[in-house]
Amino acid sequence: MEAVRKEIMPFVELTCLRTDKFKTGCLSINLLTRLCRENASKNALIPHVLRRGSTGHPDMESISAALDELYGARIEPVVRKKGEVQAVGFFSDFADDAFVPGGERVLEKVAALMGELLLSPNTRGGLFLPQYVDSEREKLLERIRARINDKRSYAVQRMFELMCFGEDYAVDRMGTEEEAESINYQKLTRHYKQLLQSAPVEVFYCGSADPLRVERAVKSALVTLMRGEPDEDIGTDIRINTVEENPRYFTEELSVTQGKLAVGFRLGECMYNPDMAAIRVFNAVYGGCVTSKLFMNVRERLSLCYYASSAIDRHKGIMVVSSGIEFDKYDAALNEIFAQLEAVKKGDITDEELTAAKKAVATELRSAMDSPGALEDFWLSQNIDGLDYGPEELAALAETVTRDEVVKVASGVECDAVYFLRGLSEEGEKADGNQEV
Repeated sequence: MEAVRKEIMPFVELTCLRTDKFKTGCLSINLLTRLCRENASKNALIPHVLRRGSTGHPDMESISAALDELYGARIEPVVRKKGEVQAVGFFSDFADDAFVPGGERVLEKVAALMGELLLSPNTRGGLFLPQYVDSEREKLLERIRARINDKRSYAVQRMFELMCFGEDYAVDRMGTEEEAESINYQKLTRHYKQLLQSAPVEVFYCGSADPLRVERAVKSALVTLMRGEPDEDIGTDIRINTVEENPRYFTEELSVTQGKLAVGFRLGECMYNPDMAAIRVFNAVYGGCVTSKLFMNVRERLSLCYYASSAIDRHKGIMVVSSGIEFDKYDAALNEIFAQLEAVKKGDITDEELTAAKKAVATELRSAMDSPGALEDFWLSQNIDGLDYGPEELAALAETVTRDEVVKVASGVECDAVYFLRGLSEEGEKADGNQEV
């Protein structure tokens, strides 16, 4: 299962992963653009509006009928945040040719429909239909407003907003409620046309088709794509050092019965020349799996929290620890989170912890090879970062990571911000040094 990557049109890259392993193939088309507060909601709205109708299939009913004729194929809008890059477009999965009666070729028809949805929207006078834009804008607003309902992810997002204030990374993939409310069909149409001209395009295919056949199908589907000057500002600004010498502390109050603690770290000097295998294993040792120090000590041994885990955004060089705690265990839980990081920095890692962490990372990477969707997301991240190795190679590298390499990564990790979401009943009992937000 080897990936072949090729520029097939100006600023349009195609990655083909040829395999007979799956009964379904997948095809995705992603427009890459800079994540920024002014445009994030417009970018997030575009694929949903485009999915409402095209010139050949003017409404969702006719699109659904066309997909049914393609043996139940799916084409769904996707909006992703990869560091400070926003990727928007479509993802499709469909029956692989080997499993279609009579050997009918589905790939070409799916690609053609995706190209039609992307490039030939249902318009009036060259503008998006107001009713489509208004309807999808309200749905976007509902999704943005609903983020607060999941307090765990809400706390992490709020921590990023405060920790990375002034950086594009602070912006959510769906943008802000204020920006979304200001969108109308005229404004969105202008932005859509600009995006098509300037955004680099990443196309991914996984299935049994020959790469040359895939290339022909995609080029035919995108033949009307007009290109201008590419956006050269796309990329992620990695901050090596913390914003201030000491961590910044923030608290927020909502009607919650369980406190949510989110701690943000900069990975530091390892991001000058990142060793992704060592970074993944470090995260697994510290808090990224069920044998990690956070899980085994903060949660299990000391019972200071309901959950505690760490996750890394390798694009931005940031790590977040997320934990659910009783309000009165804030200080104890936070101190232990820091203590476990110090233990990793000192090399206090048993052979069993290191082996389990490497196995967890390798297993997770290899499991991606069992899913076309997971492979698509993996290769999109790799392509954005300019990396050319697959999950199997990265898994093999993870299995060779040493204790010293884990310590080297840990040595540069520094806390930048601490965010605590507590209940309204805790008024007047804030942790020392915390800034109310």
